[in-house]
Amino acid sequence: MPATVTQDKAAHSVVLHGVSWKLYEALVDELSEQHVFLTYDRGTLEIMSPLPKHEYYKKVLGRWIELLGIELGLNVRGGGSTTFRRENLERGLEPDECFWIASEAVIRDKIDLDFTVDPPPDLAIEIDVTSRLLDRQSIYAALGVPELWRCDGASLRVYVLQPRGTYRLSNKSPSFPSLPLGEFHAFLHKPAGMSEGEWVRTFRRWARKLNKR
Repeated sequence: MPATVTQDKAAHSVVLHGVSWKLYEALVDELSEQHVFLTYDRGTLEIMSPLPKHEYYKKVLGRWIELLGIELGLNVRGGGSTTFRRENLERGLEPDECFWIASEAVIRDKIDLDFTVDPPPDLAIEIDVTSRLLDRQSIYAALGVPELWRCDGASLRVYVLQPRGTYRLSNKSPSFPSLPLGEFHAFLHKPAGMSEGEWVRTFRRWARKLNKR
């Protein structure tokens, strides 16, 4: 079956239907140096080019998680937008950010990971400032990612993977159980006129206090 194309110019994405796993893997390798995200779900491939707003929230949340690890004394390993693909599931994607926390010790000394053996990240971040034509949440579930944060710029939602393989909205993060999500939400947006350095220092002071509560 020849591939067909669907394009969403507003979301800066293109969807190809009828794409083989072999072609998907070839495109992952060929486009590895390009700033695009490839999402594959059983023959359908979405290619998305991120917008500046997307990259802003990706950077903010990634920075805060790394700092939370430092201030709360947790071992956190970041995986950035590593490609996670499982041929036996015919699914693959690049998260906006991802982290190993509970399973950090398992991969601590590894550079090259094999996701048929090594654990998926404990936490993945999905920035929803543009629409996606594929259901990425179901792909995260199939890949076994325990916790998913979704941010649309106005809100942050935490989802926890359930035994039946679907996500449930949660008011608490399993990776950071002491994190008050309501207070954390305020750090999605930098106060007007505040420098980046002062914003980071403000966050670190707040994070240090969490250990004392």
